[in-house]
Amino acid sequence: MPENAHILVVDDDGDVREMVRDYLAAHDFIVSTAEGGIAMREILAERPVNLVVMDMRMPGEDGITLVRYLRERGPVGIIMLTASAEVIDRVVGLEVGADDYLTKPFDPRELLARVRSLLRRMSAAGGTETEAAAATMGHEVVMGRCILNLDTRRLYDRQGQDVAMTAMEFDLLKAFAERPNRVLSRDQLLDLAHNRDMEAFDRSIDIRIMRLRRKLEADPQKPEVLKTVRGLGYMFVPAGKARTAKAED
Repeated sequence: MPENAHILVVDDDGDVREMVRDYLAAHDFIVSTAEGGIAMREILAERPVNLVVMDMRMPGEDGITLVRYLRERGPVGIIMLTASAEVIDRVVGLEVGADDYLTKPFDPRELLARVRSLLRRMSAAGGTETEAAAATMGHEVVMGRCILNLDTRRLYDRQGQDVAMTAMEFDLLKAFAERPNRVLSRDQLLDLAHNRDMEAFDRSIDIRIMRLRRKLEADPQKPEVLKTVRGLGYMFVPAGKARTAKAED
């Protein structure tokens, strides 16, 4: 199952979107929401998505139309949300390419179980679909409380909301994301962030690291994502993947 999978919730009911978003985000998923097809396409154009939770009955484009669109676009898991009486929607939805369905009203715990089950099946299936999904997700890096998209140069929180950052902050995060578990000195960071006009002893790197920690860390006073390696510099530690620090050549 992909770590920190990105889930897109498409439903015209704002209360349902908020409930599903908050519940899945509390279980370490990255969650975006859309009220319909237009917003869904905008998100898909910006960010890779592993799985879509889709309401079948929406004004404008209905879920069946959007499921067909998703299947034509590429590999993605799809779970339909339907009213209990709408048997025909479930049948047609599965026929056009949905992977699973859940009837409203539903217990969010059951949705969570179905999301995890589908992601496991997708990972276990291997082959072209799994490889394609992994390739698209490779452009995003989870960094503490946020996700960095290296292609769009944007930073998101776990609810899919933009987090403001400067151009140099992006360059610093990109340098760390491309060199996980490696110690980077201030000189190296100044080079990588394209700011060699600064003096080598300039402490501006420390100030920017402090600002980034406020955005990324659960507790900026006890950093676990951008760690200080005393006397050497800083190191990006992906969650659960820390190794012995090794200075970069």
